[in-house]
Amino acid sequence: MKKRVFSGTRATGRLHLGNYLGAVKGYVELQNSSEYESIYMVMDLHAITTPYDKEKLSENTRNVIMDYLACGLDPEKSIITAQSLVPEHSYLAHILSSEITVARMQHLPTFKEKVKQHPDHVTMALLNYPVLMAADILLYRASLVPVGIDQEPHLEVAREIARKMNDKYGTDFPEPKRFATKGEYVPSLTGEGKMSKSVEGSYISLTDNLDEIKKKLSGAPTDSGNGEKIPEKGGVVNLLQLVELFEGLDKRKEYESKYLDEGIRYGELKSGLAEAIYKDLMPIQKQRKIYEDDPSLVDRIIKDGAEKARKIASETLDEVKRKMGLINHD
Repeated sequence: MKKRVFSGTRATGRLHLGNYLGAVKGYVELQNSSEYESIYMVMDLHAITTPYDKEKLSENTRNVIMDYLACGLDPEKSIITAQSLVPEHSYLAHILSSEITVARMQHLPTFKEKVKQHPDHVTMALLNYPVLMAADILLYRASLVPVGIDQEPHLEVAREIARKMNDKYGTDFPEPKRFATKGEYVPSLTGEGKMSKSVEGSYISLTDNLDEIKKKLSGAPTDSGNGEKIPEKGGVVNLLQLVELFEGLDKRKEYESKYLDEGIRYGELKSGLAEAIYKDLMPIQKQRKIYEDDPSLVDRIIKDGAEKARKIASETLDEVKRKMGLINHD
């Protein structure tokens, strides 16, 4: 029996290199394996838990789905759709919220971080974010969730809820585990941390052209280009990591040798790196244009994905309602 995989991306805009190498490339590998049945969604309900632009939400959702498809996710092999088109997610989240306390949610480090980021937008939706995430996963009885280590506290909530539901009501939810794909850590262009949509100037989008990539790289912080020791953190080491990712380890070593000797010409490094990144993005952009030119095809994929997802989700929800003693229409 195939293991079911569930993962998603918040509907906050087009995907960037970090999303691709760190997540979506791994999604494609799982999709193409005979061991797994995969469901990938754009999490637009999660997007409204923090301040967002209502005029752009639907467009952002479609853009992520087109990026999914351009990167190789196949609607014939995976369920691909938007979270809000499957109302069972919200329904099950409300049911599951009866099995977890407010205090438990308030103590999560991720909740505390969001409160600091958005002190004027501490809503019940934000507090219930991990419960909705648990519903997203348990609704499909997914046992594997390819997400970053930062989501581990939320997965622990999902496991805790699954145990309580199984013990109290006799459901058979698996306890989901984080599945680490072979994704790459893609460093930020700012010199600190990793690429992130929430940090302006830190990322390169999958849809960026060569000039846009060059412009973004030109702003990456550097130093004099010469020293007695290779920097261990900051803009220079981030650039060298990007060189290794897109031009190979030998090219990185070549630049490191120059740094310790005659010095690096960063204009030359950034120009070569931009060309290498764009070369990798060209097939994705070519594939994306197919979907940009055929909106009805994208509509069908989203609609078909929602129908497939609802078939699984409704069966799970009906079972949960029955076992919890809620009135069923049967």
